Amino acid sequence: MNQGPAEQAAVLNGVSLHWFEWGAPGPEPSIILIHATGFHARCWDQVVKALPDRHVLALDMRGHGRSGKTPPFSWDSYGNDLLAWLAYLGLEGTIAVGHSMGGYALADAAASGGPFFERLLLIDPVILPPELYAARATGPQDPSEHPTSKRKNHWEDWRAMEARFADRLPFKRWEPAVLADYCRYGVLPDGQGAFVLACPPEVEASIYLGSAGRDLYSRLPRVTQPVTVLRAPPRVGPRDVMDFSASPTWPELAGAFPQGRDVVLAEHSHFIPMEAPELTARYILGEL
Repeated sequence: MNQGPAEQAAVLNGVSLHWFEWGAPGPEPSIILIHATGFHARCWDQVVKALPDRHVLALDMRGHGRSGKTPPFSWDSYGNDLLAWLAYLGLEGTIAVGHSMGGYALADAAASGGPFFERLLLIDPVILPPELYAARATGPQDPSEHPTSKRKNHWEDWRAMEARFADRLPFKRWEPAVLADYCRYGVLPDGQGAFVLACPPEVEASIYLGSAGRDLYSRLPRVTQPVTVLRAPPRVGPRDVMDFSASPTWPELAGAFPQGRDVVLAEHSHFIPMEAPELTARYILGEL
């Protein structure tokens, strides 16, 4: 089983990016893990535990975790940061896994070409139906108007955060160890003896407001690697509602890739890696 990770950092694209590394490169492809909006690299810890003896790297994206809170927080920037990080590490032929916004970033990066990816696992990626991109581009752009900007930001410690969330949706559906990781590594010292969120609410709100990103559909045919889209059942009703019980992914997305495969996990919500880390690991390893 992989031991605790080593933390590393570098300034890339004008921001300090931090990541965590388990194991060492070997004969099998390295695995990279890219988190969702408002999350962080250590949310993958329980998945990594189910990837024994593999070389795994998980990145704190710009504005999240231990990485710098330097704008821009546009979705285009996340694909660009990912490419810069992979080039810095000299990684090629990886198994690349992205959840939610991380899935968008991976698809964006893969569409730019390069030798970085052997295959992709996009877990409930926020890649919307094609017709919604133009409509979303004209929506409200003030982060203070987004509900995530009102998130509780100050905490006595991470255990207080865990206790507050444990009996609430969506967190009560998660594996308890994942919730503990989410809280333990999801806060930073505030310099006054307490803690604040590692992804500030105004940063998270800015990211959600930019969730349309750039329309990827003209570029997805360039992603010639095998791609598995692993998703929850689709949303019903207005798509501007932050309903994480279902999937924001366009149900036809897998067909936009030359080698796309669509898998629907009817019993799960948008938070598949949090609810089923061992099942997620089996998809990463190509066992399912």
